[in-house]
Order: sequence, then structure tokens, then C-alpha cells
Amino acid sequence: MHAEDIKPWTHTHRFETGSERSAERRAKLVVGLTFVMMVAEIGGGTAFNSMALLADGWHMATHVGALGITAFAYAYARRHADNPRFAFGTGKVGALAAFGSAVVLALVAAVLAWESGERLLTVQTIAFDEALPVAVLGLLVNIASVAILGGHGHGHDHAHDHGHSHDHDHDHNLRAAYLHVLADALTSVTAIAALLAGKYLGWWWVDPLMGLVGAAVILVWARSLMRQSGRTLVDVSDDGLRREVVEAIEADADNRVADLHLWSVGPGHWAAIVSVVTHEPREPVHYRTLLAPVHELSHVTVEVNRCG
Repeated sequence: MHAEDIKPWTHTHRFETGSERSAERRAKLVVGLTFVMMVAEIGGGTAFNSMALLADGWHMATHVGALGITAFAYAYARRHADNPRFAFGTGKVGALAAFGSAVVLALVAAVLAWESGERLLTVQTIAFDEALPVAVLGLLVNIASVAILGGHGHGHDHAHDHGHSHDHDHDHNLRAAYLHVLADALTSVTAIAALLAGKYLGWWWVDPLMGLVGAAVILVWARSLMRQSGRTLVDVSDDGLRREVVEAIEADADNRVADLHLWSVGPGHWAAIVSVVTHEPREPVHYRTLLAPVHELSHVTVEVNRCG
């Protein structure tokens, strides 16, 4: 048998959304912007003794690394998309990068909380007039970064017409990048608020207090991202999608699904291994046709057993 003879039964393992290259370019652009602002804020925070500004700068430093991971993940997944060593393609590389970014976010929150707590114990002298323009510039850069990333991939859990969660349908890698720049924007806003309170009201303690508030919010985002990307990495199934698969198979003849493995292989792409038991076995292609309405399924393997 020649290779041409089996072409109808072969298929690609590229489980992509189609927007990966665009997302990669946007991530690289945001890395550049964030790096420039990071240098400015760390320098300004050190010179003007502003914890809010310094925290924002170091926060940006970690995001430069995390956003770099985002861009690297897209490039790596693209280069190895057709590598047969990846059994189901490289669709999960983005989820792995997102989980790593979530860990970085959590560490940032912990360090920010620790440093802010220490600053609250000692009266601080802050050069408010000099620090404010740097903080405002940082916010503008963050807003530009949010616009570049387009807000894609930051959706929350929700059900669609078929009644299952979209947790696995997001590009977790892009969502991680979005949350990082959003966290930067948040710390910039709190830094500006703290500097204004210190300048006009003399409330120097608002500066480190805003660091604690920012840390708490960032930790919540990190937990959400870690949970969602982690579910993809450990192949957590989806109850609603499982019901769709079972109902599609068992609605025909006397079919029964004896075993079902269902897992995410990329944003919006699922794989399924279905074991069917029936008194009237048919060719596997028949059962694949039954599953055609379940549009999330991109890779289906069917085992057919005659009921004795």
C-alpha cells in the first residue's frame, strides 16, 4: 500500500485558533514597551523614594519576563507544530506558558505585599512632584499595551448554547499576557492615587497601602489564570461536552458509550476516544458522522465493539 492510499485517513495535528502569529507579534511589541517603561519607573522610584512607583517598576520587570514567555511559547508551538514527537500537536504549549505566567504573577503579588508592609512601618519621604509624571507615563504605556493585545482571551467562565464551559476554549497564553499588562495598569493607577494623596493630603502611608491593595488584586487574577490553565494541562474534561458526545452516539440504534476520554488539545479544540458497544456494529466513519454536530471535536478515535 502506498502513502497516497491512506491519505483519506490522515490528518494534521495543528490545533490552532488562526490568530497565533498576530498574537505573537503583539506580545513582542508589548515586551518592548514594557521594558522601556520598566527602566524609567525603577530609576524614578529609586531616585524619588516612591514605593508605589518602585513597586510598579519591578512589577513591570517581572512582566517583561512573563510576556517574553508568552512570545516564546507562540514561536515554539509554531516551529514544532508538525513534529510527530508531540502526540497531539503543540496546542497546550500556550497553556503551559500561561500557568508559568500565573506563578510569576503570584510571586510578584507576594513580594509587593512584603515590601509594602515593611514600608508601612516607617515614615517615608517621597518626592511626589518628580514621581507623578513618571507614574502617569507608566499608565499611558500600560493603556497602550492593553489596546495592542486587544483584550483577547480574558473572558470568564460561561456556558454557551450547548451548556458547557468555555474555560478550555480561551487562548490561555494570550489571556496571561493580557492579565500581566492589566496588572501593570492597576499598579500604575494605584501609584498615581498614592502619590496624589501624599502630595495634597500628606498621607504618605497611602503609597505603601496601595501596594498591598494591588498585591491582593493581582493574586486573585493569578489564581484564576492558574486554575484555568491548570485544568487544561491535567486534561480536566467538560461535563457539558461529555453529555453532547454521549447523546450524539446513543441517539442512534442501540449504541451505548462504554468508555469515553475527552480532553483539550488547544484553544477551542478537543480530542475524544470513544468506545461504542452495539448489537449492530458499523464502520467507525458512521460514528464520526454522528459526532459531526459537536463542532469542538477536532480529533476523534472510535472503537466499535459488538455486544455479545
